Amino acid sequence: MDTLFNINKKVAVVTGGSGILCGTIAREMALRGCKVGILGRTPPKVDEMVADIRSAGGEALPLVADVLDAEALRAACGLVLNAWGKIDILINGAGGNIPGAAIPPEENFFQHPFPNLQKVFALNFDGTVLPTMIFGKTMAEARSGSIINISSMTAQQAVTRVPGYSAAKAAVDCFTKWLAVEVALKFGDGIRVNAIAPGFFVTEQNRRLLTNEDGSYTERGAAVIRKTPARRFGEPEELIGAAIWLASDASRFVTGTVIPVDGGFSAWSGV
Repeated sequence: MDTLFNINKKVAVVTGGSGILCGTIAREMALRGCKVGILGRTPPKVDEMVADIRSAGGEALPLVADVLDAEALRAACGLVLNAWGKIDILINGAGGNIPGAAIPPEENFFQHPFPNLQKVFALNFDGTVLPTMIFGKTMAEARSGSIINISSMTAQQAVTRVPGYSAAKAAVDCFTKWLAVEVALKFGDGIRVNAIAPGFFVTEQNRRLLTNEDGSYTERGAAVIRKTPARRFGEPEELIGAAIWLASDASRFVTGTVIPVDGGFSAWSGV
């Protein structure tokens, strides 16, 4: 069993790796012997995550880059290859919503500024495709690797207020399946492409939308809980199992899938 889920000595790049969710995954991967490149656009946050991993005995490399900046991504890829010689795993975790891209209750879609929708779509979809093209090229040349995209439950069911984010994550799901077929047909079964679709997890981006300062649920947070059979939000650590499984040989015949980690949100009609 240890051999099946082994990621020791593998090399991973985690975009959005300085955030709460993908940072949790990155830490665990490093504790399991994986060398992890933490990619983010805010140097202090990237450095803090790298220092945290190193202090726990893991190997980590700071990669400061915007996922929409091809030149910066190529430089980051070069740093990883110079340091460790290969890339086995890519986790595309950068994304999220941005200020102005959510439609407030007092407005409607027809009042929504189109540039805001474009920005959030680019961050989540282009910010998945571009790193995949750059870091994934190394995997294609080696005919080996696991690409794990981070999707969302908003791609599978209509969630109010976030049209750009929802559409982008739906595009990520489509891209995941398309690329899985593309690489398998042209580079063999050694490269796999899958996605994880988290349900509702509390992060810095959505904390004020889902919870009040006293920790109680907002109206929106309560609506999410009512639709989640597990009757709670997810914990970041609960994404680790799916990520390790998809990164390791335990899932070597799994490609083109979108794995929900959502407490049953996607399974229940609400009735």
